[in-house]
Amino acid sequence: MTHTGADAVRHYEKALDDLLFFREEVTTEARAALDAAPRSPMANVLMAYLGLLGTEEKDAARAAKSFREFRRTVPDADLTPRERMHAEAADAWLGGDIHRAGGVLAELAVAHPKDALALAVGHQTDFLTGNAVLLRDRIGGALTAWDADDPQYGLLQGMYAFGLEEAGHYGLAERVALEAVERNARDVWGIHAVAHAYEMQGRYEDGIRFLEARTDDWSDGNYLSVHNSWHYALYVLETGRTDAVLAVYDAAVHNEDSGGAAMELLDAASLLWRLHLAGAGTGDRWPALADAWEQRGDGAYYAFNDVHAVMAYVGAGRFAGAERLVRDREEWLRTTGAGTPPGLSNVAMTAEIGVPVSRALIAYGRQRYDEAVDLLLPLRHRLHTFGGSHAQRDALQKTLVEAALHAGRLDLARTLLSERVSLRPQCPYDREARARLAGRTAAAAVAAAASASASVKP
Repeated sequence: MTHTGADAVRHYEKALDDLLFFREEVTTEARAALDAAPRSPMANVLMAYLGLLGTEEKDAARAAKSFREFRRTVPDADLTPRERMHAEAADAWLGGDIHRAGGVLAELAVAHPKDALALAVGHQTDFLTGNAVLLRDRIGGALTAWDADDPQYGLLQGMYAFGLEEAGHYGLAERVALEAVERNARDVWGIHAVAHAYEMQGRYEDGIRFLEARTDDWSDGNYLSVHNSWHYALYVLETGRTDAVLAVYDAAVHNEDSGGAAMELLDAASLLWRLHLAGAGTGDRWPALADAWEQRGDGAYYAFNDVHAVMAYVGAGRFAGAERLVRDREEWLRTTGAGTPPGLSNVAMTAEIGVPVSRALIAYGRQRYDEAVDLLLPLRHRLHTFGGSHAQRDALQKTLVEAALHAGRLDLARTLLSERVSLRPQCPYDREARARLAGRTAAAAVAAAASASASVKP
């Protein structure tokens, strides 16, 4: 803790604890550490990370300006090797290279496996880049260096459980996540890992019971309350109670008091889009959500956010706004993006996934279902490369299924639904979609037989 006095260290440690619990006080404590020790490398690094974790372009720009000033005034020679690696990771991410930042933090964790900040921030870079293997192995590779009696050990278990789930180890993920939550009832990331494990197994009733039993532990005072409410709403949606889904949306996901953070707006868009795919009415919610995205005025910063903004514009029938966003990103790729070093992570995310997926959503909204299928089908096994979780990206997988059904591409729909049902036989959506497929297949067979009969001349 170079250039960091005792008072600053106290605030730093409290901020780190707040970060691991996703508490809203984290920024206040980090700022207090920086105020107490303006030249502290770790206080400056922590503030930089906080400016990046929310995927907010404006926050990142402010963090970059402050961190550049710190780097000008405190030379590398003053920093320990460990501090220098944190600074290198922050520099890389502030420069747009999320992958490089995650790589530096992985190297740091090899030398210092009990660096909780390196593990927690690295874990988030893996999430934002959709790297399921690293979500699992970054934490798994450090876990045995920790004493099981360490107060932060359970929080590491919560991270590890999420990585296990994303990598497909659903049963083990559930067990480890439940152990984490048993250690710390308000470990909202551990609660979140349990929610994902149940989601991926199609165990919606179990998920509802689990989240309802722990509502007081996750529903307020933390940055994951909206996202865990979104998980609860996904469970309820599978029961067919769309009115209850909308009640959750209004109470906890998006309403007139919402702050407009990208992470929260994308949950709102994803939930309404699933209702749209189900043919459920959503009242006047789409226009309000589209307004919230419009007010942000985001540039080309994180393609995952862009796709959810397009969902909102399409859902609200604002196709001009959706087309304008896509054209803006295409122009960015031709100019700024094309001339930028390959380390800018959002270039590939936007070019390879963000733009074609956005085009597919627009096509779906305009009922050009064949076009939507043709755009999404080649991407369905690569969607993870622009970030998010399996549960979040499933909105796009369902869009492909629904587009195939609407387009009458029944063999493809059968294949897609067979994949889903074989993996999650308990999932109500998959069973219902298969029933619709069976009905359309039968109708197509009857139509074909009638056509053949009519073509036979006496």
